[in-house]
Amino acid sequence: MSRNILFLTGTRADFGKLKPLAEALHDAGFGVSFFVTGMHMLERYGLTKIEVHRLPGMRAHEFLNQRPGDPQDIILAKTVVGFSDYVTETRPDLVVVHGDRIEALAGALVAATNYIPCAHIEGGEVSGTIDEIYRHCNTKLASHHFVSSEDAKRRVMAMGEPEGKIHVVGSPELDFHAGDSGVTLAEVKARYDIPFDDFGIVVFHPVTSEQATMGAQAHALFSELDASEKNFIVIAPNNDPGSEDIFAVLNALPADRFRQFPSMRFNHFSELMKNAACMVGNSSAGVREAPFLGLPSLDIGTRQTNRAQSDTVFSCSADDRSAISDFLKTQWGQRHSGHTGFGEGRAADRFVATLQDESFWQQDLQKAFHDLA
Repeated sequence: MSRNILFLTGTRADFGKLKPLAEALHDAGFGVSFFVTGMHMLERYGLTKIEVHRLPGMRAHEFLNQRPGDPQDIILAKTVVGFSDYVTETRPDLVVVHGDRIEALAGALVAATNYIPCAHIEGGEVSGTIDEIYRHCNTKLASHHFVSSEDAKRRVMAMGEPEGKIHVVGSPELDFHAGDSGVTLAEVKARYDIPFDDFGIVVFHPVTSEQATMGAQAHALFSELDASEKNFIVIAPNNDPGSEDIFAVLNALPADRFRQFPSMRFNHFSELMKNAACMVGNSSAGVREAPFLGLPSLDIGTRQTNRAQSDTVFSCSADDRSAISDFLKTQWGQRHSGHTGFGEGRAADRFVATLQDESFWQQDLQKAFHDLA
């Protein structure tokens, strides 16, 4: 029996994690489709819905869930309505959501209230800001859990989820980085008109609970990066509250040393990471993908608090100029052994194997709290 799996994606980041799982399921004979919303639909962030439509043999349904300036609760409400209408029409066998974004929360809520099985990817993580609240809410709403580590599994169990519904598969985006990107560095540089041979990568997102200070944090960070006289490739922040103040800082940077992009194709970004001198910012890529690739990274601020597990990840506040300067002087261009605390790049194989087991589909959707011990 062919089952239909519906992935919900709202950002370029979660799509990078869901794409390997979707491709593996499609190759295994499952019906696969995407509900595409959030940042994917916004031109300012590169209209990354295009990346979803490039997947062969998979349907993609677009839904605009926000206008500029919409608060998070309104975005949540709009996404609930749109996603509910869609699943009512299509009735998927399984909804797959990732992580901690507002769109994932909407998808998990709709699945739970309509008694549709829901698989949550990368629950049980700890981090800063409201993201952690969303992530733990998704865990309680979802019926199945695909986590990145034994530590994450332990935390999901601490929230009362039964061990039999928790599967340790690793972080799925590592599947992509583990293989050949399919492009050369020269091809990436030509496509994006990157003139640097020696460069760092910077991704600095807003922290919703620190919205009032994001401009000052961005100014402090990028002032020190500018003072280093090194070259950087900058990927634009996501659309959380506070992003406007970060964009204001980015717009004032010297273009000859800061090459900026709203987004980038995943295989091209992977190739850049494999050849970068370091990574700086507060993206999960800096505490997960960078260590996996042996790339030194500097985690700025509170967004990824408690998430790093590798000694190649350094941390400081945005206004700690001496720490930023020291990192650039001592770690620039260094390479370290790959860190496998979040998996070895085999998440998709494990995900498919679980869904191919008929017992997965026979589990009760009725929630019951399972106490530890």
